[in-house]
Amino acid sequence: MTTPKTAARAAQNSPVFRTLARAGYVVLGIVHIVIGLIAISVATGGGGEADQGGAMEQIQKTPLGVVVLWIIVLGLTALAIWQIAETFLERDPDAKKKWGHRVKFVGTAVAYFAIAGTALVYALGGQSDSSGSTKSLSARLLATPGGIFLLVLIGLIVGAIGIAFIVRGFTRAFEKHLDLPSGVARKGIVTFGVVGYVAKGVAVAVTGILFVVAALTHDPETAGGLDAALHTLAALPFGAAILWVVGAGLVIYGLFCFARARYARM
Repeated sequence: MTTPKTAARAAQNSPVFRTLARAGYVVLGIVHIVIGLIAISVATGGGGEADQGGAMEQIQKTPLGVVVLWIIVLGLTALAIWQIAETFLERDPDAKKKWGHRVKFVGTAVAYFAIAGTALVYALGGQSDSSGSTKSLSARLLATPGGIFLLVLIGLIVGAIGIAFIVRGFTRAFEKHLDLPSGVARKGIVTFGVVGYVAKGVAVAVTGILFVVAALTHDPETAGGLDAALHTLAALPFGAAILWVVGAGLVIYGLFCFARARYARM
């Protein structure tokens, strides 16, 4: 009889599935690079939506864009399934840490599935307004009993995820999940990881703050997801410079994902 654990182990032992999962990091890098470039464009006075939907729209417009979108769907779906398999194979002897890791794996899988879903919409010729969807969700929550509490909770969770990215960057905690080469290559990859994780953490944390602000001000227009967060940074004093740095950091995180595809422990 096949159990979830044996199925998960069989999947991870498959060379084809392992390769697809590694490819997931490559396409994840592509998405972050495009988002970062859009953010830099906004910082320098250009337009565009600096989120997953905006990235997929830009990819869709390129030659072979639809092919790339299908590769993104396939790679991120494989990577998400890999994360789910990890939840069944988690072996940490500390029960609290074990369940903490499992929650992290499931949350990561959901995020990968969400990005893959956005890519699928564009691969099929459709469009997705990530910012509009976030505002719509916020409006529906604010219209329900206890909705303010739920929106604040979402904001705090998203903010905590952003802070976790920042901490992971500064402490270089991501290194323990990589089999890195020695010498200059190692230093370069670690530097990219630190900068990338911090930049992504800042963007995600600001997204969480906007959810909380939307709840406290009863204004769902404030909560617009990643794109709104990056535009909020642009509105700060020296915001253009800040947004440019964050956008460049997201590009660097994308490049780090390329290295992660090669050196991740899988």
